[in-house]
Amino acid sequence: MRKLDNRGMAAFELVLVFVPLFTLMFAIFDLARYAITVQSLRTLSSASARAMMIQCYTPAVTGLTPSTSPSSCTGDYLSATQKQAAAPFLYRNGSSSPTVSTTSGASALTVTASQAGFAMVMPIWGTSLNAPTASTTIPF
Repeated sequence: MRKLDNRGMAAFELVLVFVPLFTLMFAIFDLARYAITVQSLRTLSSASARAMMIQCYTPAVTGLTPSTSPSSCTGDYLSATQKQAAAPFLYRNGSSSPTVSTTSGASALTVTASQAGFAMVMPIWGTSLNAPTASTTIPF
């Protein structure tokens, strides 16, 4: 009976284990980076909404009426330094700055923060997670 040649089996087994292991590891890192970005956008939109409430509402908040009409409370009330202090992860390594926009509805103001230059590293996600956004709604 002839003995089989087993050279290279250890390398083949290593590849069989390492490829799924590293794929899973990088997928977890990618999803964690996405989760941190979304949480930072939530923090930024909340900070912008808070600044808007402080600027637009009168000190006597008994009736909860804005000091000006809701359509005029649609500006950006945070400076670039304040935005960077609220969500420093979004401003790392010279990446694109997040945008904050405000829309006025019939009974609420909505502050939306988005990160335009975000892209997932792993190609398995497609483009579905490449535009993270977060919103905060202020009823009035």
